[in-house]
Amino acid sequence: MCQALLCDKRFHQLLFQFDEDLAARTRAAGCPRCGGVLHSAAYWRKPRGAPRGLLPQQYNQRASFCCAVDGCRKRATPPSLRFLGRKVYVAAVVVLISAMRCGLSPKRAQYLAQLVNVPRRTLERWRCWWLQVFAQSAFWKAARARFVPPVQIEALPASLLERFSAADAQSRLIALLQFLAP
Repeated sequence: MCQALLCDKRFHQLLFQFDEDLAARTRAAGCPRCGGVLHSAAYWRKPRGAPRGLLPQQYNQRASFCCAVDGCRKRATPPSLRFLGRKVYVAAVVVLISAMRCGLSPKRAQYLAQLVNVPRRTLERWRCWWLQVFAQSAFWKAARARFVPPVQIEALPASLLERFSAADAQSRLIALLQFLAP
């Protein structure tokens, strides 16, 4: 399931379309400080983690906007389903590989790490991020109250992914990425 989803061009195109919709809403809302018109100020990303040659060229740009009013120049960056904040790895890779990390055999873990070209040390950093940084974040402290019974912290993000009910794995993952979008 995991590798099929990560290797599906349509899935990545769908995430890109969600990001385009979020960007259009952000731009239409205007400057968060003064209400001025927002001009495009996209910045380049080097997304990692997806199988080579899979991601379209437009994945290399992250939508962002800058206020046109002199003296304001406030930047407005919409949330993204493709990236987790400033992380360089594709969000779907970070979530799925981290979720599978708990129940993988060493051979399967090695195969997935090679598929998405993620070093073992990076996998360990992601694990620490989920268990320490994410679990202690203000966002999670406020959001975890929505889940009854409570989400098991030691099994993040798999335990969180299980809480999103959807017809298929792709829809569950998209729901989780929408939940995580800042």
